[in-house]
Amino acid sequence: MFGMNNCPCGLGEPYDDCCGKYHRGAEPPSAELLMRARYCAYVVGDRKFLLRTWHEKTRPRALTLEADQNWQGLAILDRVGGGLFDTEGIVEFRARYVADGRPGTMHDRSRFVKVDGAWRYVDEVD
Repeated sequence: MFGMNNCPCGLGEPYDDCCGKYHRGAEPPSAELLMRARYCAYVVGDRKFLLRTWHEKTRPRALTLEADQNWQGLAILDRVGGGLFDTEGIVEFRARYVADGRPGTMHDRSRFVKVDGAWRYVDEVD
């Protein structure tokens, strides 16, 4: 996919050493790293990862990714909890994209919980 290029998540590491390892099956150790890996999964079109890391109570039956949406960058704005010893966390982020030739921004506060030692995306919070 990205090979030695920097990972789209913004941490500056090569994709294979960063979010690529999570896409291949490793579990992110924090809610923020899961958020970054999920953003990256949208960039590379990894539906399986997105569904696998979605909490079973809120996971959609199917997930369609917008083919014309070109993700441009991710900024983490705030985090509450979501660390190694936490069981819940919230990550606020802003993601830039271009769709149909027009730039856009997605701003969200995402809630994560730890299930059997693995972080899972639950939903958007206010």
